[in-house]
Amino acid sequence: MRRVLSAAALVLLMSAPLSIAEDIDQLPVTATFVVSGGFWQAGPEGLPLAGVGTTATGSGYYKLVAIRQPDRTARVFLQMVSAGEAGPKLVESVELEEFTAIRPYVTGIQPESMTGVAGTPGFFATVYLKTDPQSERVEEWTVLIDDLGDIRVERASN
Repeated sequence: MRRVLSAAALVLLMSAPLSIAEDIDQLPVTATFVVSGGFWQAGPEGLPLAGVGTTATGSGYYKLVAIRQPDRTARVFLQMVSAGEAGPKLVESVELEEFTAIRPYVTGIQPESMTGVAGTPGFFATVYLKTDPQSERVEEWTVLIDDLGDIRVERASN
């Protein structure tokens, strides 16, 4: 009986990485940085979605994604992901035009904290970028979402 259970466990372990490998194949190779963090929670009226005129319901988390372009600059997207019982589902994806306007070379993205989910809704991350790939100077920009879902993108003021 013990061997049967061990063999069954081995089969399960060997099949699990295959499904994970299939999921990772869906991620575009042009995604240079992906950071998840913060959370959102819709109240009874829902949470307004940026520029769409509709609202989100339920709760979930945010993702910030840098997608490399053929000219090596990046487009930066903010995503809202619902965290329902059926698993994660994309609610909304918006391009952050503040980054598009400066055509950045993104060198990194870092969340506010690596300690886990914050106690209050929202999101904060720092995007490290260059506007000239030959420059030694790296700029820091912040992406902040408050508890009401309002998005603010600005150059960091250290």
